[in-house]
Amino acid sequence: MTDTNDTALESNTTGPESDEAPLHRRGIKSYVIRAGRMTPAQNRGLEDVWPRLGLTIADGHQDLDALFGRQAPRVVEIGFGMGNSLIEQAETHPDTDFIGIEVHAPGVGKLLDEVDKRGLTNLRVYREDALAVLEQCLPEGSLTTLQLFFPDPWPKKKHHKRRIVQPAFVELIRTRLKPGGTFHMATDWAAYAEWMAEVMEAARGYANTATTETTPYVPRPTFRPLTKFEARGEKLGHGVWDLIYRREG
Repeated sequence: MTDTNDTALESNTTGPESDEAPLHRRGIKSYVIRAGRMTPAQNRGLEDVWPRLGLTIADGHQDLDALFGRQAPRVVEIGFGMGNSLIEQAETHPDTDFIGIEVHAPGVGKLLDEVDKRGLTNLRVYREDALAVLEQCLPEGSLTTLQLFFPDPWPKKKHHKRRIVQPAFVELIRTRLKPGGTFHMATDWAAYAEWMAEVMEAARGYANTATTETTPYVPRPTFRPLTKFEARGEKLGHGVWDLIYRREG
């Protein structure tokens, strides 16, 4: 979640260029790893729970049925932050398996500690670059949903190449979704919402699920948990935009 008002955006934002080299090949990171003090609970999550629920690139290509010990809908969330939304989803939907991807140690530790305390068995975690996980670990056609909630908007024009939503990224996601699977994005930056819509409308193999009355956006789905920051922003009149696209064919 970006702690800023969408009115602070640059007015000269330009759209993505479809002929850029793929993001996951250019070595350009869409995130910055920030140092943070670890709490005892977060350390416990990384030290005690990680061996059971943590995954790495070195684990290689995953058989998700073997990983979770069952066949079930599979949801991946990229950039889960401190994990509150993902934990709520996993607890509310025990018949669905979740994989969270996050690079920041405090968030990973907090999520793992909480997952263990609640006894959840339907959630696994990568502390890795999401693009590498998608490419090297997750099978094609294996995901029911991929969630990208409030990614870094990189608002300055010179940083737009760092935005994770790029043509190559959405094509990679399409290959990992099942036919009929959905790619769900949310942002509190108006210009990034427009960027997302532009990238998706140009992408092959996707259909927007929005109605003609709200296109390209959808009303906030009830299944996406409302964060404390988002609720505070709504009271202040800040906007949030959800986009949900379905894989066709």
